Amino acid sequence: EAMILAETAVVPGIDGQKMSKSYGNTLEIFAPEAELKKRVMSIVTDSTPVADPKPTKGNTLYALLKLFTPGDEWPATKRLFTEGGTGYGDLKKRLLGLLLETFGPARRRREELLRDPGHVERVLASGRERAMCVIDGVMTDCRRVCGLR
Repeated sequence: EAMILAETAVVPGIDGQKMSKSYGNTLEIFAPEAELKKRVMSIVTDSTPVADPKPTKGNTLYALLKLFTPGDEWPATKRLFTEGGTGYGDLKKRLLGLLLETFGPARRRREELLRDPGHVERVLASGRERAMCVIDGVMTDCRRVCGLR
């Protein structure tokens, strides 16, 4: 049974709607860093002055930071919203850093694989060969049991 927390059931896109490729409001984790930064910096925010506390309810940036901030760091991040003194630009930079940290290993591995497409083909061919050995045994047993051989 899936356990989906209410506060994370819907991941907001950069425009505040549900994140969806069809809405064009996603943060592509494998995009070049400059492109990802541009998308993060375009997250819709209000015009709350730097010195003032930022609203948290319905705040896309707040919701995304809550998803990506490690639990032990969340109270400090939450205070940046509730106490004021931090601008949205700094909060967006924090989110970008968390995205790069969270997906960094996957991004690096993807880059490695893109540099050697032959490796991917070799892995697929090897997997196919191993699967065919298993399938041949299963199909031989099936045919014998069904009286086809």
